[in-house]
Formats: sequence, C-alpha cells, structure tokens
Amino acid sequence: MLPSRTLNIGILAHVDAGKTSLTERLLFDTGAIERLGSVDAGDTRTDTGELERQRGITIRSAVASFTVGDTQVNLLDTPGHSDFITEVERALGVLDGAVLLLSAVEGIQARTRVLMKTLRRLRLPTLLFINKIDRAGARGEALLADIRRLLAPVAVPMTSVTGLGTARATSVPYALEDPRDRERIAEVVAEADESILDLLVSRLPGGRDAGDGGPPLTADRLRAALAARTADGSLHPVYFGSALGGQGVGALIDGMVRLIPPAPAGAGTEPRGTVFAVHQPPNGERTAHLRLYAGTLRPRQQITLHRPGTDGTGGTLTGRITSLQVIGRPPGDDGPLTPGHIAVIRGLPGIRTGDRLGPPGDGPTGVSLFPSPTLETLVRARHPAHAAALRSALLTLADQDPLLQVRAAPGGATSVLLHGEVQKEILAATLHQEHGIEAEFAPSRVVCVERPCGVGEACEEIARRGHTGPWATVGLRVEPGALPHGFHQAIEETVHATLRHGPRGLAVTDCRVVLTRSGFVGPLSTAGDFRTVTPRVLRRALERAGTRVYEPYHAFEADIPPAALAPVTARLAALGAEFAETTGGRHSWLVSGVLPARHVQEFQGLLPGLTHGEGVWTSAPSGDRPVRGNAAPREGGSR
Repeated sequence: MLPSRTLNIGILAHVDAGKTSLTERLLFDTGAIERLGSVDAGDTRTDTGELERQRGITIRSAVASFTVGDTQVNLLDTPGHSDFITEVERALGVLDGAVLLLSAVEGIQARTRVLMKTLRRLRLPTLLFINKIDRAGARGEALLADIRRLLAPVAVPMTSVTGLGTARATSVPYALEDPRDRERIAEVVAEADESILDLLVSRLPGGRDAGDGGPPLTADRLRAALAARTADGSLHPVYFGSALGGQGVGALIDGMVRLIPPAPAGAGTEPRGTVFAVHQPPNGERTAHLRLYAGTLRPRQQITLHRPGTDGTGGTLTGRITSLQVIGRPPGDDGPLTPGHIAVIRGLPGIRTGDRLGPPGDGPTGVSLFPSPTLETLVRARHPAHAAALRSALLTLADQDPLLQVRAAPGGATSVLLHGEVQKEILAATLHQEHGIEAEFAPSRVVCVERPCGVGEACEEIARRGHTGPWATVGLRVEPGALPHGFHQAIEETVHATLRHGPRGLAVTDCRVVLTRSGFVGPLSTAGDFRTVTPRVLRRALERAGTRVYEPYHAFEADIPPAALAPVTARLAALGAEFAETTGGRHSWLVSGVLPARHVQEFQGLLPGLTHGEGVWTSAPSGDRPVRGNAAPREGGSR
C-alpha cells in the first residue's frame, strides 16, 4: 500500500555543516538503507558523482526517499558551497519544507544567513537542526541566542542537550505532555501565536481567568499552534543532535512529519509540473527530475513542455515519455505520477532545467531567487582538435545549469559565466573526466556592463547610384530604458550582437533601441545589407549617447569584536566600501554596507588578521553601481 501523503523536503546548509551525513542518517534510521555510508569513504546514497566522491562535497542536488507511517518523505540533498547556489534555487521551487543545518561548533556561517533570508522570504516551513553537538567547542544557549539575533527571531528549542561538546552528548526531546516542558515551549510559541499568548496572559495573576487558573494549556493545543506557525513561516523549531552519532535525529524526523504540511494538490486534470534537475552522462540518455503539482503522468504519454525565456521569449518541446520512475517506488513499478510526487523521466532528448509542464505562463515567474553569476572566464581546448567537442560539452552542461550562459567569444574561445572559482575547478574536472577534454581557463574577470547616459541617434542612408555598398537604410535611436522586441529580424539580431561590445568593449544593458528609419531597394536589398549597416549605425548612436560602466557589488555584514572596529572599517573604506549601518558595541559590532565584488575575496582574506580570527563575514551579490574614477575597464578587461 502506498503512503497517503508525500512531503518534499530540502536539506540546506553552509558547506561542511553535515547535510549529506544527515541525509544518510535519516535514510538509515528509517530503514530506507541497510548500511550507513560515509562522505569520507565516498559511498553515500546521494553523492553519486565521481567528483562528489573525490572532493567530499555535494555538487548536484539528489533525491532519496524514506517512509514514516503513512508519510513518504522525498529528501533533496542540496550543495552547500555558494558556487552551486543555482542547484539550491531549483530545489526551493519544488519543496514543501526545508531543514536548515548549522554546526554547533562553527555556528552561523555566511551561507547560512543567505539561505535563511531566502527561506523566510518564501515563508517556506523550515526546521533548524544544530549538528555536531558531540564535538569539542559545541555551543548551545549561546548559539541559540545568535540564531534569534541573526537568523530567526522566533526559534523554538524542541530538544535539550546533556554533555554538550563531548562524545557523551545526548539530545532529549521535550515532551509536550510534561507541564514544565509545555510551559517552556509555549512561552516562545506565544511570540508568534496570539492564541497561545492570550492563553498564557489569561492564566497570570490578575488575568481575566486568573480566578480559576485559566483555560488549560493542553499538549494538543500547543502542538496545533506549533504546526500552524511552522507552516506559515512565523516560527522555526530547533533540534540539537549529531548526524554521525544519530542523536536528536528521531526527534527531527517526528518534527518533519508532524509540523511540515504537504502542498495541496492543484485543481484540474491537466498535468502541471516543473523540471528542476537534468542529468546527461557522456554518450548516455538524458534524464530529468520533475515534480508534479496537478493531474497525472504515465509512461508513453505525450507531453508539451514550455520553456520560459530570460529575454521575454521562450519555446516549447513536445515528446513522449518512454520511461517514468516515481521516487520512492520499487523499480519496475509503472504506476502513474500523481500530484506531490517526483519522478525521473526519459524520452525527451531536448528537455532542460526549468522547463514547465502545463499551460503557458502557468507556474513560477522565472525570477531568480539568487543573484546571477558575477564572474566570466574564457575557455579554450588545450588541443585544437577538441575545440568543437569542448563547445558541445559546455552547451550540454549549460542545459543542466542554464546560468552558465555559454556563448562564443572572439578568437575561438568560449565565454562562461560562473559564481566562483570552485565552480571553475569542478567544470574543468568534469570536462576532463566525463568528456575527455583538457580545457584551459583564463583568469576570471568580474562581469561589468555599460548603460547609456543619454539619448543618441544615427542613420546611414541607402546606397546611391554608382555606389557599391549595401542597399539599405537604417536609422537607430538609443535611449535609457528596456530593449523591446519585434523589429525586423536582421536588424534585431544584429543589434543584440552589437550590444555585446559597447564603446568600452563591455556588454550594453538597460537600454531601448528604436528603429527610426528604414528603407530598401526592391529585389536588390538583402538581409545581409541590414546586418552590415546596423552595427555602424548603432555604434555611432551609442557614442553620441555616451555610456557609463557599472560593476557588481556585494552587500555585506561583518560581525567583529569591538577592538577591531577601527582597522576593519578603515580597510573596507580603502577598498571602496559604502557603509549602511554600524550597531552593537558591547560584545561586538555589526557593520553592514556594500563593497565592489572585485574586492570581496581580498577582504575575506584580510579579516582573520584584522580581528584575530574572531570576525564573521557574510556577503551576497546585490546589483551593480557605476565604476568610480579611472577604474573603468576597457575592452580586454573585466566584462
């Protein structure tokens, strides 16, 4: 008999907090696997890629499932390293809830804060698991205070810890049937639930029900309030434990099943779903993970997928599912995919991450939860004979991660956008191990762009009698705004291509190009004439409008000891930081602001020395700003 309810829950954390170990422990403790795998040994259930096993990190999201009573839980183990944040973003789009891990030793780390801000913005039900309580240096109450200050104001401890920081550490669940435990938890829940607050106030001396002791605070009533406020993201239950030792994991499983609600099935019979992961081994068949929200899918069924476009365009893909394996069901079970479940589907060679099943425009808007990549590198095959194969392999990898944004670059190189240097290392290793291609990567450059400062207009007349040039007239006006579509195809395509290199050699964005004049000579003019004339006209219009270079910035927070305030702020200021707020002063200072992305890595390397190892740095891309002074790069510089 199949479980009656399904939960899709993501495991998220800063790198090395223990996500994969926790996933392994959850599967083992619920009987889904017979033996615990180890990250160090490279034999865990979810890190199946060769590179993941070699490096001991999660690179691609993986799905595994277990069953508790009448509930099937699909676990999505996501990467922790910030370079693979797009994998996390795709997982968030199909989750019913999340478990955010923190290390009891390292505490709140940079990625932890970025992830929690996103989870709270989405109001996604989230449980917190404080891992590694059995390691020396583990913190309890102090870490809980940090969580309430920096992550979640209403964090509700669901377990107590004895022997913290020792091999004898034990996590004991609070019992809601125990009056003392019930009162302790209710006091925190009351911060987010007015009904519990009213009940507690009414039972105080002088309260409206004080004469008879007030209405009872029952375990069922408190449990219902916990579930309701967890579901709407108002509070976050906290569990202490150890993924390796298994302490506290049972309580976490109970919380996942009791407190995170499944998403309601969508209305209607038409299938609706989202493709959130695509995998294609070299010379192998492409497979895709799809979560279904409404309707049903069966093997041999023909479907149409809609592909949202980042520039207002998109496309469709129609094909037949040749194989459909629902996660959590035994191999060979050919039952249908029903709402709330995830399946691995085959049979659509062109399927891509982000494709949606359902009516056009249905589902997510396609707006990214996390910033786009801010680094660019140029890739060349070490052996010229492999140039075409390199290009093909990069395009295949871009299908799995569309934010790679692979495109041809001058000189036969290929441009690739990245989130960080670790991603570049993984990309190089993937090309070598999976595709047999040795690739050379140029040093990464920060992606800058140009924007028009004003309006510029230019025109080139149609060729006159006796002239051998193009038989075409093109007039263009460039002005700040949003670039529209629908121009003559030859002009439009050439405008897009020309805007990749503005007067300073950088891509030009955030502008509107208006076709002000056009002309042709009967059968003599060709589309090639327009493609020849358009770049010259557009470049003159851009030069007359003028452009300004913009570079990416990071919003940062630095938690530093009081004695380090002066040297830290002085160094930040020297690197071009703009300060927003400085608070604290007694035990630490919290300095926030923005810093050019090109200086973030440099400052991160300086922070330990400036703060004697006590500073905590958090930053994330936050848009771009004009480049100051003479730092504006020109062609061949940062792009």
